[in-house]
Amino acid sequence: MNRYRRTVHYYETDQMGIVHHSNYIRFFEEARMDYWEKIGLDYHHMEENGVLVPVLSCSCRYKKPLRFPQTFTVEVNLEEFNGVRFRVSYRILVDGDKVPLAYGETEHCFADQNMHPIRVEKHYPQILEKIEAIAPKKG
Repeated sequence: MNRYRRTVHYYETDQMGIVHHSNYIRFFEEARMDYWEKIGLDYHHMEENGVLVPVLSCSCRYKKPLRFPQTFTVEVNLEEFNGVRFRVSYRILVDGDKVPLAYGETEHCFADQNMHPIRVEKHYPQILEKIEAIAPKKG
């Protein structure tokens, strides 16, 4: 699991001072990108080498509002990986709290420039090695 920490910006809130619901998906993406960079996978480098990582689905459950200027943490975890597709979970917590304000998932796949799914083990073993280091163990 990786933790990504940041503060709510004023522009991310609505008139009530509550983070607009669409920003949670952005927080998920920021946390996922941070996680991947920490394990040595750079999206820009992968795209330059013909590997795309489109979002297949995303979901978010909102429990309590996040407000300006709270500092929060996004816990991000790779839940599932089958060589082509993977699923990532997220939990958003305000510092000091154990109960998440929101949680969700995204599902992705690896694809070529024509958006055809690709198996990284066959074409990009260096990507597979880094993902297997964080992937849940089977068995």
